[in-house]
Amino acid sequence: MAEATANGLGQHALHTAHAHDAAPVAVADAHQEHPIKLYLVVWAWLFILSTCSYLVDYFGLHGYLRWSLILIFMMLKAGLIVAVFMHMAWERLAMMYAIILPPILVLVFVTMMVFEADYTLLTRIAFFGPGP
Repeated sequence: MAEATANGLGQHALHTAHAHDAAPVAVADAHQEHPIKLYLVVWAWLFILSTCSYLVDYFGLHGYLRWSLILIFMMLKAGLIVAVFMHMAWERLAMMYAIILPPILVLVFVTMMVFEADYTLLTRIAFFGPGP
């Protein structure tokens, strides 16, 4: 009887060990693959946006319009690359905030510095004169 009980426990432990070993293999095999069409569409959009960026120079646009268009096209291309090729579109929200929030905050602070620079320049001109 003792052998049967020990054998029964041994078999139960053996089955649970196999069940635990099989679970990670099943999880590892269940990875997500994206269709090739998605990558080809993103590649086509990157090509179109790059062409538009080059056309800004080809048509000879100047000033703020030129730099605004170039920066917009650059940000769109970077967003596509990060979202699809670096798989950020499928990440958790916390990871997306950790990657995307700092550059947005940098842009906000740069905008604040641009306005502060104008204020500082006007203050210096008011107190010290226009300069030499």
